[in-house]
Amino acid sequence: MYIPPSFLETDVGKLHEFMEQHSFATLISTQSGEPFASHLPLLINRDSGPCGSLIGHMARANSQWRSAAGQRILAIFHGPHAYISPGWMETQNVVPTWNYVAVHAYGVLRPIEDHDRLLQIVTRTVDLYESSRERPWSLESPDPSFIEKLLGAIVGFEIVVDQLEGKWKLNQNHPVERRERIIQGLRDTGMTDELQIADLMDLADDPPTK
Repeated sequence: MYIPPSFLETDVGKLHEFMEQHSFATLISTQSGEPFASHLPLLINRDSGPCGSLIGHMARANSQWRSAAGQRILAIFHGPHAYISPGWMETQNVVPTWNYVAVHAYGVLRPIEDHDRLLQIVTRTVDLYESSRERPWSLESPDPSFIEKLLGAIVGFEIVVDQLEGKWKLNQNHPVERRERIIQGLRDTGMTDELQIADLMDLADDPPTK
C-alpha cells in the first residue's frame, strides 16, 4: 500500500484496535495465477507474535482455503471513508480528495480442520458479535447434530501476521485552519462515514507516529 509519511500509522496497539472495530475484512490470495478474494470476519489474537495473529473460517466449498494454504496472503481492514470537497477548503488551487483509514495485514495462511479448534473459532466468533445484544444467541440454541453438520461444511484458518501497514489519510498535510473547515463541512453532512472521518481528523491534529 502506498503510504506517504504524513499518513503512516505504525502503533501496533492502535492498528489492532482498528482491526477489532472493523473486523469484516477482505482476504486476498492468488489462485491459478489470478487474484482471489473472500469477504470474512477475522478475529485477532493480539499477543500471538509481534504483530498478532488472525483467525476465521470460510465455507469448505470456497476453494480459497486450499489454494491459499501455505501462501502469504493479504487481509484488508476497511474503515470509514469520505469525499472531501474543495469548496470546504475556501482556497484556490485545491482539488477534491478522499479521506479514509485502512489497515493491511500480511501473513501465511494455515487451514484448521481439527474439530475442537474449529468449534472454538466459531464459538468465539458468535460470542463476540452477540455480546452486545440484550438476549445473546449462542451455539447451544440449535440441536447439537445441526451444529456438527455445519462444522463439517466449514474450514477454519489462522494467519500469523508478519507485517502490518496502517494508513490514516486525514488531511494531515494541510494547514490546521483548512482542516478545521473540512471537519465542519463533513459534520454538516450529518452522514455516518463523514461524521466518523471528522472525529478521526479531530484526533489526528498531530502527525501520526512514524
